Amino acid sequence: MSETGGNPPAAPAAPTPPIPWTKVAWVIGLLVLAYLPILIGMANQWSTDDDMSHGFFVPAVAAYIAYQRREELLATEAKPSYLGLLLILWSLAQMCVGILGAELFLQRSAFVGSVWGAILFLGGWPFIRVLTLPMLMLPLMVPLPAIVYNQVTFPLQLFASAVAEQVLSLLGIPVLRDGNVLELANQKLSVVEACSGIRSLLSLTFLSLVYGYLSEKRLSIRWAIFLASIPIAVAANSFRVSATGVISEYNPELAKGFLHTLEGGVVFAFAFILMILFHVILKKILAWRGQPAAA
Repeated sequence: MSETGGNPPAAPAAPTPPIPWTKVAWVIGLLVLAYLPILIGMANQWSTDDDMSHGFFVPAVAAYIAYQRREELLATEAKPSYLGLLLILWSLAQMCVGILGAELFLQRSAFVGSVWGAILFLGGWPFIRVLTLPMLMLPLMVPLPAIVYNQVTFPLQLFASAVAEQVLSLLGIPVLRDGNVLELANQKLSVVEACSGIRSLLSLTFLSLVYGYLSEKRLSIRWAIFLASIPIAVAANSFRVSATGVISEYNPELAKGFLHTLEGGVVFAFAFILMILFHVILKKILAWRGQPAAA
């Protein structure tokens, strides 16, 4: 009897199990049904509040990223944790308290907590690790509570006003600042909440997460892009307020209405370009130091 040399043939890889769409649909359906009035109210605010106009994209992008990771998720062994069930119950109790106290933030954030709890209860910590990014995105769709919103917007208003005062003074334009009000020779400019930069700050931070996911593999660089988006958004808004002051000195009508809105869109696009430029420069610095650049 002759023997055949060589290694034995490798065992065929185990087929990837199919996606349990029925279970997924049940979980999503029950969550949406339980929080339907709250979700409708939040969607209405997204459609009317310019600061939260990005809210429609958050769950869509989070679901897309989760779907992109479906093979990794299916290959991960589920280890259900009863901590997830406790989180779901806590979130339901929080929702009830929010309804009784007419506190919208408690109601809406309870939905995010229930989603997190459902993932933890069904798949455990291994699923949490795979879905970390889309889970961290979900809180960005919840409007800030009024007390936090006011605590954030007013310092941003003062900062933008102070920067605009310095820029106008350097350009030789007489200006006197009183809090968030700029007194110019021909008119008075008030840096109101809409001009505080909170809108561009919330939108750009969300966009930085999406951009980082699509353009960079290293987690540390993604975090760097996210953190850099915060000062970039604040600086871009300060530039916008300064530009409004300069433009209004020559033609006050250009600083109102559609042109003022268009100016905000242009400045936001400029801020996004700055974020991309930061990423490019950071990769070049890392490559110069001998670290391979990830696509």
